[in-house]
Amino acid sequence: MNRSEIREQVFKLLFRVEFNSMKDMEEQEDLFIATNEPKLSAADAEEVKEKYEKIASKLYDIDAMINEETLGWDTGRMAKVDLTIIRLAIYEIKYDETVPTGVAINEAVELAKKFGQDGSAAFVNGVLAKFA
Repeated sequence: MNRSEIREQVFKLLFRVEFNSMKDMEEQEDLFIATNEPKLSAADAEEVKEKYEKIASKLYDIDAMINEETLGWDTGRMAKVDLTIIRLAIYEIKYDETVPTGVAINEAVELAKKFGQDGSAAFVNGVLAKFA
């Protein structure tokens, strides 16, 4: 899988955080890998899990950054898809030196177009512009 496809799989796994406790997420990781279509290779599955776990370990800090920068739009008010995309992108911007900021934002906007509602792409772009 290419980096965009891996990122999409990480997004799908990270989205489960909204519906499961962090305690249950280890089981959710295994379930996600076992039932994912298309089937992930062992290397891709490991990369998805590794990136998800890195993001999950920083969720508290990422959410604090979001809440600090977005006046009137705290994490509790955001659409869950948009929030998940923003979390992923902020992780890449702030913590992943292998991903250029522009790439993180562009990829986030593409995910928002694919999985979000009308206006999600513009919303995600606007929030992430504060972190660029």
